[in-house]
Amino acid sequence: MSRTEAILRLLLALCILPCNTSISSAASTADAFLHCLAAAIPPDLLHTPPSPSYSPLLLSSVRNLRFVTPGTPRPLAIVAAGEASHAQAAVRCGRLHGVSVRVRSGGHDYEGLSYLSLDPREPFALLDLAALRAVRVDPARAEAWVGSGATLGELYYAVAAASRALAFPAGVCPTVGVGGHLSGGGFGTLMRRYGLAADHVLDAVLVDASGRLLNRTTMGEDLFWAIRGGGGESFGVVLSWKLRLVRVPALVTVFTIRRSRKQSATHLIAKWQEIAPALPPDLYLRVYVRNQDAQFQSLFLGRCDRLVSLMRAHFSDLGMVRADCEEITWIQSTVYFAFHSSSKPLELLLDRGTKPDSYVKAKSDYVQVPIPWHVWESTWTWLAKQEAGILILDPYGGRMGRVAPSATPFPHRKGNLYNLQYYSSWSENGTDAFDKHMAWVRGLYKQMEPYVSKNPRTGYVNYRDLDLGRNELGDNVTSYAKAKVWGEKYFKGNFERLAAVKAMVDPDDFFRNEQSIPPLPAAKGWNSI
Repeated sequence: MSRTEAILRLLLALCILPCNTSISSAASTADAFLHCLAAAIPPDLLHTPPSPSYSPLLLSSVRNLRFVTPGTPRPLAIVAAGEASHAQAAVRCGRLHGVSVRVRSGGHDYEGLSYLSLDPREPFALLDLAALRAVRVDPARAEAWVGSGATLGELYYAVAAASRALAFPAGVCPTVGVGGHLSGGGFGTLMRRYGLAADHVLDAVLVDASGRLLNRTTMGEDLFWAIRGGGGESFGVVLSWKLRLVRVPALVTVFTIRRSRKQSATHLIAKWQEIAPALPPDLYLRVYVRNQDAQFQSLFLGRCDRLVSLMRAHFSDLGMVRADCEEITWIQSTVYFAFHSSSKPLELLLDRGTKPDSYVKAKSDYVQVPIPWHVWESTWTWLAKQEAGILILDPYGGRMGRVAPSATPFPHRKGNLYNLQYYSSWSENGTDAFDKHMAWVRGLYKQMEPYVSKNPRTGYVNYRDLDLGRNELGDNVTSYAKAKVWGEKYFKGNFERLAAVKAMVDPDDFFRNEQSIPPLPAAKGWNSI
């Protein structure tokens, strides 16, 4: 038996290739694809299933045990790109031999679409960008170049090492990959002052569907618009990003105040809905609801005395006092929000994590009118269940409300009070635990339907949710009509323009997954492209 045939038999056994695929036809595809890759990529960067390095590398950035089950489809090969030419080779070989390419930076995609395919008919390869993680900071220009494989923690650490007067406005979780975060918009504790992470992208380097290496000038403004919030994986492989950094004071102030249901948590959450989005933009106050408690967590770009004064003026019911304050540096605040303590070492930001330890399912909503008190009161019953997850309420307003919805593909700028995330995480194995936790997050999401955004009921693309819909193929191209079902929930009126850009730069739909942007059918047209 040849080595190629042995690989193919293993691929079929692992459901990496469709079970009705013949060895001969699979050999033609896989053998040609692997030979094409081997001609351009060093052998230590090309990993196939028989290799001892294959499984550890595949799992190295998997964050969700839902996608490490025996039946989960696995890639034909993993390309651990060390430079741009490796990504170009993966795209060119994949396109030439009919093998799709999934691109992974941090692996936090809630539905695993950056490293797996749910369609057994499509063989795929994984392009892993973890090695492309260099961060180069120019403090004099307040700019940085960062590789897509870097994590937010690595970016924050490098920025602070270069200047304690600079920061970058992005998410709370330090192990999130920069590439996926920026391509979906990216919001965090600085968004009310500075907007989205994607708002601060100045340039990018991208491999397109033809394998060409492009920057902002050569890709054009339409494609540059699309990758800053429209999901970069639909349009190419973004290898690196040039970012505008933002100014922060020498000291910021944080606090966490816990209030139980018995301590008027329902009343406080109900009031928070109107207060938090209207606070001064330097003040971010989110709510983290778990069990029978609500935690009010704040970052203020100023000193404690001023924060106490603002809280007394705007939200006196919370009962915040000076003793609740902690004055720390901005970089310490990233540790505070990620690890619930500012005293832990900054080097924790550099820990990428290497092993999935829990199952995860999440969903999201946008709230435009305050949810009534009685609804929040009834929610405690859901949170008292043994399988209960958590709710995270992130306030908008400030800078978020002053940017046009069409400025980037992220449309949730104006009219939204806050983002509501339903997050369930569990460690128990088995179908019973799986069913209970999935039912919890889906059940609470359904109960909230009358009180959240409508026509469409919207969600945040970086909180990927396949319950909203999945793509279907027609003539080997993603159906626009089917994709529109979920697409307008993430992108609203920007979805059609994204599809028009897709038709321009990837009309054959090489870069696709279960929720990728489809090419706009020619009959529909688009007058600005």
